[in-house]
Amino acid sequence: MTIMRMVVMGVSGCGKSSVGEAIARLTSAQFVDGDDLHPEANKAKMGAGIPLDDNDRWPWLDLVGEVLANPEGAVVACSALKRAYRDRIRSVAPDTVFVHLIGPRELLWERMTARKNHFMPASLLDSQLAILEPLGADENGVTLPITASVKALAMAALAAAG
Repeated sequence: MTIMRMVVMGVSGCGKSSVGEAIARLTSAQFVDGDDLHPEANKAKMGAGIPLDDNDRWPWLDLVGEVLANPEGAVVACSALKRAYRDRIRSVAPDTVFVHLIGPRELLWERMTARKNHFMPASLLDSQLAILEPLGADENGVTLPITASVKALAMAALAAAG
């Protein structure tokens, strides 16, 4: 049996949690929303409209890596916006597959403004897009458009992961 270690990544509003949950259901893997691993200080900072800096993110990324390194593996929704962040996760869970969900800013904005009771304000979308580094050709992963259905994205992610 193959152990699933997958990060569904991208900017806020791209559907990481929905797609991650669908992948976990299809594979009977544990799903963890990376938002739940953020310390309260990070959530408060983002909730106030202040982007996190790398020093805020490193301990959080270490937790994401630990969840993935669990012997049973996991599917984690995590922005993983920069190559350095993905490298940090891979340093703990080297066989992690990254699924990068991409879409037009207008659609991302629409999704973010429609959410209720989420600590991440839509005003931070542009700061996320500004630091986003797409998957490199040497990174284990796939880039998928969010215009597809959640089920289609989950199936495509699994097909790409082999």
